[in-house]
Formats: sequence, C-alpha cells, structure tokens
Amino acid sequence: MKALVHTEKTGFDGLSYREMPDILPKAGEVRVKLKTAGLNHRDLFVLNRHKPTDPPLIIGSDGAGVIDAVGEGVQNVQVGDEVVINPGIGWKEKSDAPPEGFEILGLPDHGTFAEQVVVPADNVVQKPQYLDWEEAGVFSLAALTAYRALFTRGRLRAGMTVLIPGIGSGVATFLLQFAKAAKATVYVTSRSQEKCKRALELGADKAIDSNEDWNQALGGEKVDLVIESIGAATFNKSLDQLRPGGTVVTFGASAGDDIQINIRKFFYGQYNLLGSTMGSAEEYKEMLQFMEAHQIKPVLDQMYPLNQFKQAFNRMEEAAQFGKVGFFMGGNRYWTLRR
Repeated sequence: MKALVHTEKTGFDGLSYREMPDILPKAGEVRVKLKTAGLNHRDLFVLNRHKPTDPPLIIGSDGAGVIDAVGEGVQNVQVGDEVVINPGIGWKEKSDAPPEGFEILGLPDHGTFAEQVVVPADNVVQKPQYLDWEEAGVFSLAALTAYRALFTRGRLRAGMTVLIPGIGSGVATFLLQFAKAAKATVYVTSRSQEKCKRALELGADKAIDSNEDWNQALGGEKVDLVIESIGAATFNKSLDQLRPGGTVVTFGASAGDDIQINIRKFFYGQYNLLGSTMGSAEEYKEMLQFMEAHQIKPVLDQMYPLNQFKQAFNRMEEAAQFGKVGFFMGGNRYWTLRR
C-alpha cells in the first residue's frame, strides 16, 4: 500500500511517500480502507518525537473509510461498514485524566496517512450520514479535543461567555461552533483580519485583533471561560480577561511551553486552571451525538492528494489555514478549497 512514512531523519526531511506492506487485523482489530484523512498539529510534532533509530512509522491520526477486513472475535462492525476512526487508543470511560497506557494513533502505532490502517474494533464508529467523506475524515481529533475542553473540563452552559484566542485551527473552529450551539457568547482573537472575518461569519459574537488591548476591545467585560492553546504569547492576556472565579482550560502551547504568572493575582482572583488532552470513547460518542443534533460540520480549508503532502504540511506550519486540512487517499484528485 502507499503511505506517508517517517524514517531515517528527524523532522520534515524524514517524510516520504512510499510503499509499505499491507497489514492484517489481529483478534479484536479491523482494517479500514481509508478514503480521507485529516492533518493535525500533532503530526508536525511527531516528526521530531519519532527518532531516526525507531522503525519506520506511518503518521496521521484522523481518518474515515470502509472496513475491508476484521479480526477474530469482532462483532460490533463488519466488512463493508462505512466508519470514522476515534484516534484515542485505550481510553474508554470519561475520567479526570487518561488511563496509563493511553496512546494516540500515529505514534507509536502506524496511523492514517495510508491506503489502509488497522485499529481496535472499539475505535471505529459508523460514519455520520450527514457528513461527506471529506468532512468525515478530518474531524475526530480536533472535535474530541474541543468537546472535552469545553464541556467536560470547562463545564460550559448556556449563557456563559467564552474567549478563544487564536481562531483558525481545526480545534478552535470546533470550539466556536460547539460553544455557539450550546448558546454561549463567544469572543475570538487573531492576528489575521481575514480569520476574524471568517470567525464572525461562523457565528462569533466579536473578533479581536490579537495585537489590540483585549480588555479595551471588550469594553472591560470579563469572561467566564477561556480555552487556551497558544501558550506563552497569549496566556497572561487570557488570564487578564477572566472574571474572578473564572476558568482557563489549556490543551496546547503552539507559541511556547513556558509561561510566567503573578501567583498572588491568580489566587486573589480565585481562578481555575485546568489541563485537557483529547478525550475518552465515551466523550467521542457524546460528541458525535452533539454534532448530529446540531448538524455541525468541520470547517474545511483545503484537501490534497496524499502525495502532495509537502503543500499540506507547509500550510499547517505557516498557520495559513482556517479550519481543517486533509488528504484524499489514492487517485490524482486535485486539492480543493472549501469555504
């Protein structure tokens, strides 16, 4: 099978589009013939975490396709089923934190940037019929991350105000859609006027230039909940925008891991700081129900044939996307821009 494989060199230089052996499912596993897959920031990080001395690795976490083989004992699905893949391996029930042994598809195990992928049968779910293949293949990791951050960790309720710094990523666009569907007021920030405009079209109540004085732009209003994924560049501005007793949920640090805060200001403010990563299979099913009830679809940026992976990775690296970047498997279909 054709696959996007990381080997021999650290970083992007270690990626190649090449032949890999087909894999047969073991007991409790299924093989999915993939139609589409989604690119995430995690795939960029994996290029540095996967070492040249490690065995060749097919990267990628998101995907959707048709089951073409099942292992012994599999009963919940069968050959021919159209499915989406939950990329979180080994986290079944909702809990305060993932259990020991939790992994994400695409490292250390082979991922979805290939014509086929083998996963545990418990990690496939029937494809929502209202989503086309392009939409179905790109949403799982970002949507699950957004769902847990907002609802499980952030305890979002109707009428709350939410701030989302750095609108434009797949997770951020889901955060916006989910929060609006839950009847929250949503403010976003971006350095890009175009992304601010797109966010307003998607339902944001206000879009702020990241370089502005956020407090002034919001007329002094403080928010109930901030969902942070930027890190060092925005964290203290986010904290300044929080009401006393409010909550920051963080799931990423694209602009740097290390931050400094005024701890006295923090405890006098009675603030809550919570971490979040991905989500459980239970939350994945809750998320699918929520999405279907509100007919929420991923915001698609661009789709590429897998052999044009360089263009896709460059777009992600440059933060040029608004929404999800994804791949078609097989064929020579040209990339499409979705707006």
